[in-house]
Amino acid sequence: MSGGVDSSVTAALLKEEGYEVIGITLQLYDHGAAIARKGACCAGQDIHDARLVAEKIGIPHYVLDYESRFRDSVMEEFADSYLAGETPIPCVRCNERVKFRDMFQAAKELGADALATGHYIASEPGPDGWQMLRAEDPERDQSYFLFTTTREQLDFLRFPLGRLHKSETRAIAQRYGLGVAEKPDSQDICFVPSGRYADVILKLRPGAAEPGDIVDMDGNVLGRHEGILHYTIGQRRGLGIAMGEPLYVVRLDAAKKQVVVGPKDMLLTHQIELGEVNWIGPGNLDATSQPLEVLAKVRSTRPPAPALLVPLGEGRARVELKTGEDGVAPGQACVFYDAQTGKRVLGGGWIRRSVNRYGNAVRGRPLESEPESEHAAGA
Repeated sequence: MSGGVDSSVTAALLKEEGYEVIGITLQLYDHGAAIARKGACCAGQDIHDARLVAEKIGIPHYVLDYESRFRDSVMEEFADSYLAGETPIPCVRCNERVKFRDMFQAAKELGADALATGHYIASEPGPDGWQMLRAEDPERDQSYFLFTTTREQLDFLRFPLGRLHKSETRAIAQRYGLGVAEKPDSQDICFVPSGRYADVILKLRPGAAEPGDIVDMDGNVLGRHEGILHYTIGQRRGLGIAMGEPLYVVRLDAAKKQVVVGPKDMLLTHQIELGEVNWIGPGNLDATSQPLEVLAKVRSTRPPAPALLVPLGEGRARVELKTGEDGVAPGQACVFYDAQTGKRVLGGGWIRRSVNRYGNAVRGRPLESEPESEHAAGA
């Protein structure tokens, strides 16, 4: 129970259906700094709101202090990823390493039969075990952030809001008389005040913002920057350089401390290499020798698009995008859906390398499972 309307309604619905419900709220980051902050979750006022909802519907409520686990498992990697020139998604790591690992274990220890959350995602039993499905409300679908969920976890997880639209959820909260019925949704990353990522990174890694050059694709120096952590792939504004055509950030070279810029068409990516691939579709992906037709989603805000998934073994894969996508950056995720309906979530992986239409490669940190020869390829 994060203190928001979604998890509150989830608890209330299950209580009404006759289940013995236990509410768990995780304190994930500095409680003191979050007391007066709105639009966050898992700290400050939100813990208080979750407790009030638990009292209203008559269920026990526990607050678990996971602040150190969250910092070690999510925030530290977030900082390292940004400094390596990647564009990380800490919300996925939080689901993977805290909510669906540590809290998952806590639920087991409490003797629970299931762990229910307020995520907008659906699941149902199928011939090869529980399947993950996109939410009924496409505007709220959170499957992109849950691609690391394993088959074992799906057997234990339940998502009561998967068939509801947000307006229906708020109406149910009003019916139950919950004080969070009209509470605004959380915004941005929970531990990043006002969306200023650089402030958090510098707090975690003091002195990490090293200046360097802004260069074009041929290495010509066009200007200076105060640290690559202030830039992301696809960024246009704030470059501080004036040229005859609009320029975009097309690559971040952490080793050389360079921000590489170019025309917009340099952002169009047709091929992506993935690591840490999690497969929850039918069969065993690593045992598959043939490419698979899928729909691939490379940004949470973009619809899935036709692609070819090529298994490479050892948790690695290549995705060939049929129409190309712009702004693809290492550190982001690529999530797969079935090609026929686009409803079933087949899994996903972390983008480690992308290749644009001209054959230029952009890659992030290598994985331990990648062969050494791969580390230098396209660096």
